[in-house]
Amino acid sequence: MAKDHDAEQLRELGYTSNFERTMGFWENFSLGFTYLSPVVGVYSVFAMALRAGGPPMIWNYLLVGLGQLLVCLIFGEVVSQYPISGGLYPWSLRLVGRRWAWMAGWIYGWALFTTVAAVAVGGAPFLAQLFGVEVSSAGMIWIAVAMILASTVLNFTGTKTLARVAMFGFVCELLGAICVGAYLLITARHHSFSVLFNTFQTAGSGSYLPAFLASSVAAMFCYYGFEACGDVAEETPNAGSAIPKSMRLTIYVGGGAATFVCLALLLAVPDMGAAVSGTDKDPVASTLKAAMGETGFRAVIAVVMVSFISCLLSLQAAASRVLFAFARDRMMIGHRFLNHLSPKTRVPVRALVVTGLIPALIASIGHWLQDAVNTIISFAAIGIYIAFQMVVTGAVYARLKGWKPKGSFTLGRYGWPINIAALVYGIAAVVNMLWPRAPQDPWFVNYGMIFTTIVVIATGALYMAFGKPYAKK
Repeated sequence: MAKDHDAEQLRELGYTSNFERTMGFWENFSLGFTYLSPVVGVYSVFAMALRAGGPPMIWNYLLVGLGQLLVCLIFGEVVSQYPISGGLYPWSLRLVGRRWAWMAGWIYGWALFTTVAAVAVGGAPFLAQLFGVEVSSAGMIWIAVAMILASTVLNFTGTKTLARVAMFGFVCELLGAICVGAYLLITARHHSFSVLFNTFQTAGSGSYLPAFLASSVAAMFCYYGFEACGDVAEETPNAGSAIPKSMRLTIYVGGGAATFVCLALLLAVPDMGAAVSGTDKDPVASTLKAAMGETGFRAVIAVVMVSFISCLLSLQAAASRVLFAFARDRMMIGHRFLNHLSPKTRVPVRALVVTGLIPALIASIGHWLQDAVNTIISFAAIGIYIAFQMVVTGAVYARLKGWKPKGSFTLGRYGWPINIAALVYGIAAVVNMLWPRAPQDPWFVNYGMIFTTIVVIATGALYMAFGKPYAKK
């Protein structure tokens, strides 16, 4: 009955889906969780956040989590009424129109491509640490490309494999976060809870607020991924009801796990002064080795690598569904080629090839221009946040035009205030992420996010002006 209702709802929206609806609620949630990947997020940016704001940076996990929950609630209303694969693009299409949707999808797509590259590049050193080998910069790039290739091949095998790997990754990551965090708190604490209020002079002689805002960027890296639950809406039974729940659960569980892991690491750092000053360049590794020894450290890294692989798998699945949704609506060059599902596995294999090839090429640029790769990758998070706000803004626009959400999940009379609050938060978050904070660094570091954002939006605008993809119906 649920599948019949899903098919009827899609027909009313103008689609007939050939995806397999085999991804249950918990598997859909696991996809969002492994994309958000709290362990990957915290371990990747812990050192940067600690240097920027000291231990009080942990409070950002609560504040950013609340802000992203507001965004998640708006997404829940939209996906409940429009449970279509591709997420942000088809939602924007129905809230505003084809031009707005095309740009939202363009920005979101490139953000996903760069995020896949960023996660692979970030995971390569952990894989080298797992095997205890020293790898050159070129070797790290080859490891990153190999990780992207492995993710692509796994995604080829179908929705059931995606769901199972996502569930396995969720269980491993959550248990790993709980066990490692509890072990550090019980056996390896070096600080009392008062350290969470000690800035360690990160503010210098001025206000602490700039340092706190700078460190908040790390928490922002850890709080997207819930939208991936909606990217596979046509593969999830009873999507209009299940996906808003799985999105919210992703925020609750993923955010809670990230905060817990961050707390445990902060209280167990052996030399906080060295970590804050940057003398200890990898406080996560030094903390885990001090607490668990080399063998225990390797065991944790093994769990971290499961998190990286499942995160890559979820990211690439989301990106391929966005690309497929674009092609299905004839919104891009090569739409006839990309608008294709494998008759055997019912997944967009050709779109998956593209979502593996482009991130691999981005990572491979590091063979010649390492700084260029870092600059390109810097677009990953800001692109996601800008695309998010295009949906939130689109919902405000639609409400002004009289839109009243009609899905199984609605905010009712709280819709307007939550929508406005989500918009205000999102704009503030985007400004905070773009703000240049390192005048002593080269321009491509200090203005990297601004530069890549301008490039992506400008190229998209040129494509729209000359190719008019939005006009192809």
